[in-house]
Amino acid sequence: MTHTIKEVKIAVIGLGYVGLPLAVEFGKKYPTLGFDINKARIDELKSGQDHTLEVSPDELRAAALLSYSCELEQLKQANFYIVTVPTPIDEHRQPDLTPLVKASETLGKVIKPGDIVVYESTVYPGATEEDCIPVIERISGLKFNRDFFAGYSPERINPGDKEHRVTSIKKVTSGSTPDIAEFVDSVYRSIILAGTYKASSIKVAEAAKVIENTQRDLNIALINELAVIFNKLGIDTEEVLLAAGTKWNFLPFRPGLVGGHCIGVDPYYLTHKAQAIGYHPEVILAGRRINDGMSKYVVAQLVKQMIKQQINVSGARVLVLGLTFKENCPDIRNTKVVDILSELTEYGMSADVYDPWIDPAEAQHEYQLTPVSTPEQGAYDAVILAVAHQQFKQLGAAGIRSFGKKSHVLYDLKYLLPQQDSDLRL
Repeated sequence: MTHTIKEVKIAVIGLGYVGLPLAVEFGKKYPTLGFDINKARIDELKSGQDHTLEVSPDELRAAALLSYSCELEQLKQANFYIVTVPTPIDEHRQPDLTPLVKASETLGKVIKPGDIVVYESTVYPGATEEDCIPVIERISGLKFNRDFFAGYSPERINPGDKEHRVTSIKKVTSGSTPDIAEFVDSVYRSIILAGTYKASSIKVAEAAKVIENTQRDLNIALINELAVIFNKLGIDTEEVLLAAGTKWNFLPFRPGLVGGHCIGVDPYYLTHKAQAIGYHPEVILAGRRINDGMSKYVVAQLVKQMIKQQINVSGARVLVLGLTFKENCPDIRNTKVVDILSELTEYGMSADVYDPWIDPAEAQHEYQLTPVSTPEQGAYDAVILAVAHQQFKQLGAAGIRSFGKKSHVLYDLKYLLPQQDSDLRL
């Protein structure tokens, strides 16, 4: 079965932080359908707006061949499907493949002989061929690698990053046969300016993706553990890191909360698969334990400092600045700031959250939180600077401290302020 790039009609399934930028780039060159089950999202994009702020109205307009739909029938027009749905973990920190399975069920209803399905969602090695493809086969009645084909090309989107975009990040590709691998690579290569890297198999590509963020997770865990040690020794962690960073090969990681859709999630996909084949990962899970425990550590440090300053902990009011998982973007997926809020409640404190980047309705829907529109002046016993948004940097120490009572604790988790301007640093 011969595939030619001129005949490609693309459908991107899932129009979040990953899918939309990809659909926009393909929509500049190929007939492309952006598909999402969320009608409100489709309506928003049709109106030329993107609430994730990943794509500007001008960029949306530039994708002349891109259309949007939530109608299943529209999907049948495509022959090259790209799946970019979320792959979260459940409350037991196990992979939740529900969105991926549902997307595969959808594909099973529309796929035709000769079509190709490429998955971009982060999974463990083997998930595409063992968990997704059988669903398509069962519903469509078509045979994998005879009637339809597959590929895997892991997403590398960095939310809020305006420098590293879809086209400027090298893309790993793969396919279920050598010919399909080459074709999938050529399709991506036609839009990715940074070039592509063709992996030898789908499993290799899946594994490459899942270890990218596992490596980052472990590096941050090491620095978090060092921060705990240095705090006990009375040494400022940032000063140590700046000094060590003068060596050319010292990696510039910083301590902090590890959330988001990738770093705090992907290692659990790898460890789940490892345990399924009888191997118990030690280093990876140790890193996860450290990073998942940082919220407890932060609040415990805050409580100690409040006691030192003779501030009553029970009934105290705390202002948390920032809810997103990283600075200067509206993404609140898997944010660990909510763990800090939960810990504060355990100590009998109440917290207000202020974040100029977020959609309050989304915070309410995802976490049952009602952020304040403006923090109260002089009202708080403690202020936690949790996210390094540019607005907080512009406020400076004086502006941030104006929210606190005459005696209050300012805890800077992000090294946003000079050392002398805060009472606590991570």
